[in-house]
Amino acid sequence: MMKVMKAALASILLAGTAGMATAQESFGGRDQLERLSGVYASSAPEQWYGGHGTRRFTFEGGKWSLVFTHAIDPDMKNRTFQFRTEGPYTIGGASSAVSGAFEAVFLEDVKFVTLLTADPNLVHAFGFANCGLKLNVEVDISSTGCAGWKPVSACREDHDLLAISSRGLHFGVRPRDNNMCTADRRPTALLQPVVKQ
Repeated sequence: MMKVMKAALASILLAGTAGMATAQESFGGRDQLERLSGVYASSAPEQWYGGHGTRRFTFEGGKWSLVFTHAIDPDMKNRTFQFRTEGPYTIGGASSAVSGAFEAVFLEDVKFVTLLTADPNLVHAFGFANCGLKLNVEVDISSTGCAGWKPVSACREDHDLLAISSRGLHFGVRPRDNNMCTADRRPTALLQPVVKQ
């Protein structure tokens, strides 16, 4: 199990591939995305790099925030970490890769990680050993980075796709190294939606 986790998680962690949006999806317009308000969250735990996770996005007044919680098991009982970030966002032009989606840039003004496991093997596998994390304590990694999360000074922009449908809000499928710091790293497919709460 550790070999699989190391291969899948060593670079990190916020990329999922299950339940991608279908080509037949009917999407809303750019104006809806620019005026997002409220909370959109995973309807159930999703598959994320050798484990499972939930996403919870909050939008208000041109700003966004994300709380991502990861666990080894689908019941989310054996949790490993939580990542939190927030900042303003902008919606650009229509995506040339995905019909109905738009190019979005999510600015990450701050980045936080909370270690939720005391298992040293998991801490090592996730690359957390040298991050100065403490069990169940949220740590600001904005200036230092941690594992695959770069410092804000090195990567403040997250270049993503965004689309809205009757099923919810769709983000892009993240690359395995989680690097979407530049426009050339923007995804070319959509994930399953997060649902309005």
